[in-house]
Amino acid sequence: MNLPTSFLATHPLAQPADLPALDKVLHRAELAAALTQHGLTLVTQQLRLLLSELRIQAIEQQLDKSAVEPSHIIAQLIEKLDALTASKLKTVINLTGTVLHTNLGRALLPDCAIAAVTQVLSQPTNLEFDLKTGKRGDRDDLIEALICELTGAEAATVVNNNAAAVLLMLNALAAPNAVASKAEVIVSRGELVEIGGAFRIPDIMSSAGSKLIEVGTTNRTHYADYERAISECTAMLMKVHCSNYAVVGFTKETALSELVKLGQQHQIPVTVDLGSGTLVDLSQWGLPHEPTVKETIQAGADLVTFSGDKLLGGPQAGFIVGRKALIDIIKKHPLKRALRVGKLTMAALESVLSLYRSPELLPERLTTLRLLTRAQTDIQQQAKGLQASLQHAVGSDYSVSCEPMLSQIGSGAMPIDSLPSFGLVVHYQGSDKISRQIMWLEHWLRTQAQPIIGRIHKNALYLDCRCLSEQQAQLLQTTWSRTQL
Repeated sequence: MNLPTSFLATHPLAQPADLPALDKVLHRAELAAALTQHGLTLVTQQLRLLLSELRIQAIEQQLDKSAVEPSHIIAQLIEKLDALTASKLKTVINLTGTVLHTNLGRALLPDCAIAAVTQVLSQPTNLEFDLKTGKRGDRDDLIEALICELTGAEAATVVNNNAAAVLLMLNALAAPNAVASKAEVIVSRGELVEIGGAFRIPDIMSSAGSKLIEVGTTNRTHYADYERAISECTAMLMKVHCSNYAVVGFTKETALSELVKLGQQHQIPVTVDLGSGTLVDLSQWGLPHEPTVKETIQAGADLVTFSGDKLLGGPQAGFIVGRKALIDIIKKHPLKRALRVGKLTMAALESVLSLYRSPELLPERLTTLRLLTRAQTDIQQQAKGLQASLQHAVGSDYSVSCEPMLSQIGSGAMPIDSLPSFGLVVHYQGSDKISRQIMWLEHWLRTQAQPIIGRIHKNALYLDCRCLSEQQAQLLQTTWSRTQL
């Protein structure tokens, strides 16, 4: 690289020999705090890498001589150390309008669950220790009675998510060499769902060794379709609640009560995968009705699986509830140990489930339900309070308006239902490269120290305030008031 003489006169280039020795940098007073925070091993490792990078730049004559000053090197090193040790799991501000957002961690835990988890983080617990007998216990015993109380089931077990619950259930009850070597599971074609991450019911069955028997058509499945498919190899009749999509129009679904009669007639278990699963009738708070776990058990289902971190409003977990004889078989399967949950999940689950004993207080105490039932006028007031500060931050190249919008429940729950909400809509004022400017703004918000996640719709940036807490709103107000693009 040939640089002009005038440039070299004012910006002399560094030579490899100009780089300070590693020990000389390590003993500088400016590095003392970093050594205390990160330790000698990590600091030395990163300093060695940095000096190597600078040496290569010096050899290639791409390094200004000022860049090899120890103080400059230390500044770069501290920046590298901070970036390297920063947590990759960050809290974000959810302005997408989706309450149960899978990519953003789904349900937010209520304060009581956070306190319960905090307590067991630093102290031994009776996770698998029976305090009455002084012998080894079963971790499911910590919450099984509570789950049964809330669902009406005879027994229950918990694993790490609902996909795991379905997988365990199939492996224990509908896999080769399991119960009477029966492995066929009958499912309606209209219920062969795919959940997030391209995980599909047929794939889960295949991995369990079960044989999927599809009946009916995508839009219509009759009682006779199930009846004709039953054979001596049938291990299970399974219904899958279509919680992340809807089939409308000319449709027919076989009622669970009919399947239960058929299962009882042939002594075949009837199982239901409720997916998002809820323990209470949400319609009492103006939300669409979802079949509850108790309703499904009362309808005669032998086993029901559902999630803990969706409509239930708890941590990630998967429940299997139902007949004790079947739950006992499931608990003894080797996969149960591999899929079990830890003490943090147990603590959070017990705390959240306990809230359901006082259902009338749930909108105040359960974070998920509080967000789902927020009044549009309350959200509108919050959005209006942020409009001016965001306009100040983005400048005159953009226009910020406060507009009504529709939120989603999310995470495969109630796919065609929406919630009246309010938020900020940002348009680019210029006539050229509108999409690029909006995409840049979305990226800018997303990459701030406190990431802000919105959504692009109709060539504008939508920031739905439904999930915005008062603390987050104050933070945005302060930050945007001090910011100018």
